[in-house]
Amino acid sequence: MTDSSIVRLNIGGKRFCTTTDTLTQREPDSMLAAMFSGRHTVCHDPETGFIFVDRDGKHFRHILNWLRDGVIPTLSDANYSELLREAEYYQLLGLIEGINSAPSKRKEDGSDTDLTRNDIIKCIQSEKVRFRGVNLSGLDLSKLDLSSVDFSYACLKNVFFSRANLQCANFRDVDAEGSNFHNATLRECEFTGANLRGALLAGANLQSANLQDACLIDCIFCGADLRSAHLQTADLTNANLEGANLEGVNLKGATLTNANLKGANLQRAYLRHVNLRDTLPFLCFAQHLEGARLDGANLLGAIR
Repeated sequence: MTDSSIVRLNIGGKRFCTTTDTLTQREPDSMLAAMFSGRHTVCHDPETGFIFVDRDGKHFRHILNWLRDGVIPTLSDANYSELLREAEYYQLLGLIEGINSAPSKRKEDGSDTDLTRNDIIKCIQSEKVRFRGVNLSGLDLSKLDLSSVDFSYACLKNVFFSRANLQCANFRDVDAEGSNFHNATLRECEFTGANLRGALLAGANLQSANLQDACLIDCIFCGADLRSAHLQTADLTNANLEGANLEGVNLKGATLTNANLKGANLQRAYLRHVNLRDTLPFLCFAQHLEGARLDGANLLGAIR
């Protein structure tokens, strides 16, 4: 090891010695890696040779140990929160994910999840996976293969399911308020009676999904594929369905008050006994239904 590879740091008055390899290899996209990549001039104290960083040095040893060994320390919730703040400052994405997955890390709303992302990954390696009634609120489950998993009656508030494969998963009577299903695969999923208020489902594939009696108030379905989905008696108040494909969807008895159906494809949709009064405020397709395709839609008994 050459002397030039040694780095002396003064973090808020606490001094540390490490190497450029430690600071650049594990997290190559971090701020620390950028500082010591050789592309930037770093100012040293001419007397001590230390580089000063104006941050609290209390947890910097944990950051160095993470960069050296890839190990998440075991800390109290308060210390995890402080370490997370430092990890975010230094843009250490791996450490941030590790802290958020730590078993004792509490979510900001004060609730404890029953399982972590790592627990979920281990569980889905089994043939039949059931998380019935489990509290998973706030977890990042994006990009995982969760097809056919049973989440019924679970608490899934603010869970990140973006780009996850959830085909044939069971979400019956779940509380998934505010969850993120952006670009997720949800074909043939069961959502009967689910609370999805405020959920993001833009770009999601919901073909043949069952959303009967679901609360879909304020949901965002922009560009979603809902072909042949079942939405009987679902509450779509204020939902944004702009550009969604609703071909062959069953909306019998659904509530569409102030729903945005601009550019949506409603060909062969079943709209009998649907209240479209607030969706069609001027009895024409001039506002929320601008550009919507209604070829072959069954509008018998619809209130217009």
